[in-house]
Amino acid sequence: MSMPRMTSGGAHKYKVLVADAVDQAGIDILKSIAEVDVKTKQPEDALIQMIGDYDAMMVRSATTVTAKIIEAGKKLKIIARAGVGVDNVDIKAATERGVFVVNSPSGNTIAAAEHTLAMMFASARLIPAADASVRGHKWERASFMGRQLNGKVLGIVGLGQVGGHVAKVAREVGMRLVGYDPYVNEARAASMHVELLPLEDLLKEVDFLTLHIPLIPATKHLLNAEKLAMMKPTARIINCARGGVIDESALSDALKAGKLGGAALDVFEVEKAFPEDHPLLHCPNIVLTPHLGASTVEAQVNVAVDVAQQIRDCLLGHLPDSAVNIPGLRASELADMKELLDLASIMGQIASQTLIGAIEKVTCTLEGDYAAVTSHPLMLAATKGALSPNSAVPINFVNVSQIAERNRILMSVAKESQRQKPRIRVKV
Repeated sequence: MSMPRMTSGGAHKYKVLVADAVDQAGIDILKSIAEVDVKTKQPEDALIQMIGDYDAMMVRSATTVTAKIIEAGKKLKIIARAGVGVDNVDIKAATERGVFVVNSPSGNTIAAAEHTLAMMFASARLIPAADASVRGHKWERASFMGRQLNGKVLGIVGLGQVGGHVAKVAREVGMRLVGYDPYVNEARAASMHVELLPLEDLLKEVDFLTLHIPLIPATKHLLNAEKLAMMKPTARIINCARGGVIDESALSDALKAGKLGGAALDVFEVEKAFPEDHPLLHCPNIVLTPHLGASTVEAQVNVAVDVAQQIRDCLLGHLPDSAVNIPGLRASELADMKELLDLASIMGQIASQTLIGAIEKVTCTLEGDYAAVTSHPLMLAATKGALSPNSAVPINFVNVSQIAERNRILMSVAKESQRQKPRIRVKV
């Protein structure tokens, strides 16, 4: 499935590979500026062979973008994940090559939050088991005594956009909210009507626990046997975030021993059809779904359109708005600084060409009114300009910090607000 590549006179000079099934709305956006090939279910070797022809790549969760694929993508400028999690993309390898990695941080927020809530209700009222009983020609009302959510304590680990929406709905249900998130301050938590607690204290108190955190080394098996033992024997766990943040073996043991009231899982350590002897299949009071958190018609349109727009913007020379490998720099916030960023980059380039010897330090000095401007992007722009003339790889906002660090080049900003005239100086 491809669009004929055109040449000059309204031509498309870019090529985009869509490696997983995405909504047509996103593909239509890409076709306005690029030749688009949709080639799904490709093994790594095949992707390595073909990626060299493409300027951009879009995936969902099925395709893993490895370092080898990125290395083979000599023209690759951006990898877009149509969804939130980017653990299937080698971000370090992409950053080293100056390739943007973008996601859609809010495109499936509502879908994921609603699935979390659905799983919590299903677990509390034993709905899947009751449904199976009726379909088995039984009528066992006494066997399915559930629990109300009203008045119960809900613990939310991860108070980002999904966790925040879960909190909003759960509060209306009448639940008391406690949370754990090392990156959220008291004021932000209070605005969501969430009481912040240390993780161990939270686990001891909650009736329901929902997780909304990424899978990183620090969160691998965050809920292990020791943590699960802290919880009430009636507590129920919901995980619609990432498999691997719960030790599935420990969870299975706790459920079978009656040390937990139940669990509802949408994500797993290995996401494929379970073998007959998978421990979770034989646990009591457990609800299992095959990673459906983002599986709504609306969410799939949202994420496809979001990342397609970012690919388009990147290929047309603009910064994408949700690049995960340039944290702290958002296109929407830098638009007004474009002229200053371009100026700092040019000045860095000129300064480096007057230098005899290797660059050891790049200093960007902001004077007068410019001293009040956000300085970090200007420092990066100046360094990018200084390093570009002698670099074997393209340097941009993605990899400039990494390249500077690798070459032991210090980056600094000086501010002289007392100066009357606004001015930028770059020294190498």
